[in-house]
Amino acid sequence: MKQVVQNYKSGELAVLDVPVPGCKPGGVLVRSAYSLISTGTELMKVSEAGMSMLGKARSRPDQVAKVMQSVAVNGVPATYRKVMGKLDSWTPLGYSLCGVVEQVGAGVDDVKAGDLVACAGNEHALHAELNWVPKNLYAPVPDGLEPRHAAFGTVGSIALQGVRQGESRLGETALVIGLGLIGQLVVQLLTASGVRVVGVDPDPARCELAERLGAAACGDPESAAVEGAVAELTGGHGVDQVYLAAGGSSNQPVELAARLCRDRGRVVDIGKCRLDLPWNAYYEKELDVRFSRSYGPGRYDPEYELEGRDYPIGYVRWTERRNLACFLDLVARGRVDVEPLVSHVAAFDDAVETYRSLKDGELKAVAVLFRYPAPDGEASAAAAPEVTVPAVNLPAATARRRPARAAGKPVRLAFVGAGNYATSMLLPHLARRDGVELAAVVTTTALSAANARRKFGFAEATTDLDTVLGDDGVDAVFVVTRHSSHADLTRKALLAGKAVFVEKPLALTGDELAGVLAAVEESGNDRLQVGFNRRFAPLLREAKARFGARTGPASLRYLVNAGSLAHGSWYLRGATEGSRFAGEGGHFVDTASWLLDADPVSVYAVTTPGDEDLQVVLGYPDGSTATISYVTTGSPGFPKETLDLVADGKVLRLDDFVRASVYGRGKWVSSRLPKARDKGQSAELAAFVRAVRSGGPMPVPLESLAATTAATLAVGVSSASGLPVTLAGAR
Repeated sequence: MKQVVQNYKSGELAVLDVPVPGCKPGGVLVRSAYSLISTGTELMKVSEAGMSMLGKARSRPDQVAKVMQSVAVNGVPATYRKVMGKLDSWTPLGYSLCGVVEQVGAGVDDVKAGDLVACAGNEHALHAELNWVPKNLYAPVPDGLEPRHAAFGTVGSIALQGVRQGESRLGETALVIGLGLIGQLVVQLLTASGVRVVGVDPDPARCELAERLGAAACGDPESAAVEGAVAELTGGHGVDQVYLAAGGSSNQPVELAARLCRDRGRVVDIGKCRLDLPWNAYYEKELDVRFSRSYGPGRYDPEYELEGRDYPIGYVRWTERRNLACFLDLVARGRVDVEPLVSHVAAFDDAVETYRSLKDGELKAVAVLFRYPAPDGEASAAAAPEVTVPAVNLPAATARRRPARAAGKPVRLAFVGAGNYATSMLLPHLARRDGVELAAVVTTTALSAANARRKFGFAEATTDLDTVLGDDGVDAVFVVTRHSSHADLTRKALLAGKAVFVEKPLALTGDELAGVLAAVEESGNDRLQVGFNRRFAPLLREAKARFGARTGPASLRYLVNAGSLAHGSWYLRGATEGSRFAGEGGHFVDTASWLLDADPVSVYAVTTPGDEDLQVVLGYPDGSTATISYVTTGSPGFPKETLDLVADGKVLRLDDFVRASVYGRGKWVSSRLPKARDKGQSAELAAFVRAVRSGGPMPVPLESLAATTAATLAVGVSSASGLPVTLAGAR
């Protein structure tokens, strides 16, 4: 098997072939799926190894003291040979991973071969293809938690133990100094505990990330903004706790902690920073200085870690292993989101280059993961992940197509949800459309329903969805709620025999998509439209018509300058509402597929560090490709959507639905629109209402809606695995 090692004397890093460890009693043999690089602890070790002998001595005075003691006892020659022998040896790296149990040792009965586990320990959770892990240093991974997220278990336990040492209480305010990997996790854990958090870091990108993940305010340690935020949040008293998650030789963190902490507050050291405590400042406030020992009780105790002797829960509530299991549960339940922390995923074989890039500063990262190759026999599956495009099964004889509406009889619509998009982009078009009656609006809060009724003239406002679905007089239901509820509400409305217009996304998981299509098959009701409005935009439709038919494959480039979201936006709740691209990306996949007159058959996606910008390449049956650049780091002054389609010596250009042009034998350029951009909502709604009124086909084939949704979901699979994804069953 292969393992990452380092020679501490020379600083050399290597991926070596080493023997597979044996599966001893009291533990399990685990094949790694993902392991996490600690960009703090490990890089410090890597950097120290590259120093001169004098530099090593200065950085580790504790080890120098041990050497001097050995000289006194054993003499210089013997000590020299011992030290040089130890330095000039391969040493392991790594301490946090997730993998699959391959073999179970005697005395272990809580897991079995094939189970997914998260593992801890700088002697047992190494950057290696296989590790033997004792019982108290692994924890089963909860169902549904991705292996790459479970690989954060150990560093999450370190952060969790630090928060426990701070004894935070609901309503308190905390200061987190250092917003690296541990600091970002501490911010989320405190926020989940009901604590308001102020973060400190000299890196603006890390400050912005911490605010996205729940911090009330963040800033540079030198800025007055941090002190102002602390004063505002605490009424001038100072924070209740300070968490030192910084490294380095500066004494600034402990001085800042004393200045911003309240009287008799708590200062918890989690990282490894300089601790020259300013005596007067700490004495006058009687500050309680605490240390957090790694993953929790049991750490460095060989009887606990190696022999598997647990501490009674009545005496020690949170041990190493219980902290590990607790953190995994928090991530699985969406209370902590580690995905935004993943700056880079590297192939395990590229480990040496990855460490070099981190050490030299070429790779700016909060968290970096190694992805391990599948064992022999699984390589082909790992090389080509698949996402299934569910088949649409609708027996023609059972299809419930409503008869055409009687002349003069309006189409009666019900809305489930009345948020910003519904009230600004959909209802204004429908409220003034002839032949449409807004029958009912259903919301979870009575006041929002009443407001929608007043503004748009709904006949009824209610919070009772079942009554509306059971009303035979309602022809169609609009689902305009948060993303996580779309699939379930759509399924219920289809089963109730209603035509359904659901805003994107149709589904956030493959199971949700399959559930919607199962409802279609069960009910025979295929009356479904997803709010992919761009294909209905008049300017884009005219440009496509002028481009004309094509004979060869096309190349399409779509730049989406999505921009950043406001702090606290529900779109950032990735654990429950899906990623930003899962929520919005269907628009762009659908537009590309409509322009290319086909559904995609493959997806490849890569992200920049921090998942800020996403590049998606879609492959089509005839060899055409569509590249979607979904970026959040661009200028807000640049147009949101620009698109180029190239084929057969022709080019179609769209500039943010304001101007379009086609270049070929001739040239066509649209006139600039005199009014606001028309992205097709009005035409889309008109087509949907016509289909409901006439009983004819929906504006977009159901097969296309399923294919677009599956392709959008495949983007997440590809970006997580780093591999192209085949869309199995695509037309």
